Amino acid sequence: MPTEDNLRHAEKMARIKAARDRMMAGKQGEKGLIIVHTGKGKGKSSSGFGMILRCIAHEMPCAVVQFIKGSWDTGERRVLTGHFGDLCQFYAMGEGFTWETQDRERDIAAARAGWEKAKELIRDPRIRMVLLDEINIALRYDYLDLDEVLVFLRSKNQPMTHVVLTGRNARPELIELADLVTEMEQVKHPFRDGIKAQPGVEF
Repeated sequence: MPTEDNLRHAEKMARIKAARDRMMAGKQGEKGLIIVHTGKGKGKSSSGFGMILRCIAHEMPCAVVQFIKGSWDTGERRVLTGHFGDLCQFYAMGEGFTWETQDRERDIAAARAGWEKAKELIRDPRIRMVLLDEINIALRYDYLDLDEVLVFLRSKNQPMTHVVLTGRNARPELIELADLVTEMEQVKHPFRDGIKAQPGVEF
């Protein structure tokens, strides 16, 4: 015999479901989204790679262009190139953070090469998602021309291709253009307590 609490709960959930069903009934459109993950908190790239794995699970061809991490041996790079190279193209174009290279011209050249590859991939009608990992850093330091990036994203000619842009300090103009923006907020981080970056968590 249902208790009074259970009956009230069932009635409340039925009302919520009816409201959700009405809301979803009006959402029928599809389009290639411009998605931005930014903020000071951890998880921007991780979220982008989660989306790439979803694409792979749906057998949707996808691609990654890394603008900063370069030759770093990361877990996501290992798994994507080692197991899913038929569905996910992976390009590590950067040479590390700007304080590591200490050479602005080299950083600009690497960012430009990454952007040219990104445009090629976004134009490819076979590819359904392109992750531009840490491109916001390249835009922040003016390694790439913001207006050029915005114009290209506005006019991308593959209407069902999703483009995900990650990195801190996303430019306001990019946020305005995007369809979906998430800002990661840092509440606590072990680095502050002397804990270094660790496999499986940071890379």
